[in-house]
Amino acid sequence: MSATVDPVQNPQAYQQMLLDLVGNEDPADVQRATSASLRKVIAEAGDNLRTRPAPGEWSVIELLGHVLDAEIVSSARYRWVIAENRPPLAGYDQDLWVDALGYTRADPHELLKTFDALRAANLALWERSTPEQRVRDGMHAERGPESFDLMFRLLAGHSRFHIEQMRRTLDAVSGSPRTSE
Repeated sequence: MSATVDPVQNPQAYQQMLLDLVGNEDPADVQRATSASLRKVIAEAGDNLRTRPAPGEWSVIELLGHVLDAEIVSSARYRWVIAENRPPLAGYDQDLWVDALGYTRADPHELLKTFDALRAANLALWERSTPEQRVRDGMHAERGPESFDLMFRLLAGHSRFHIEQMRRTLDAVSGSPRTSE
């Protein structure tokens, strides 16, 4: 797994880290596999679902909430880019969202159900999009121009990154390494 890169301080390195996690794989295939991987990690978490590995680090349920937030934000960004001429794409403070939206108290099944619906809608949008729509871009507040294609690939890498982070979190809070898929 790649080392963590700060998305605000080093946005291009962050993009590259996420793209490297997908490589030459079809990003739609990577995204289709996400739900099953999330469900497996959530099931494995058991009593450690809400345990933070260290102060200031997210628990598995908080990581799931963040993955959902990324799907929500990406849903809107995809649609803005396809429909509008080079729209601004606002950044967001992921820590504020995770804290404010109460993910430590959230029902993981509700989060997964919402994630699945959004992911299915975004995959359907991808499948019906044209090559011309996939190259349309918006101006990300922190990273500059991002096309629908690039954002879709980044989200695939983002999902992989945070699933692996969930596994590392479980290793840390349980005291025993898990085997990865």
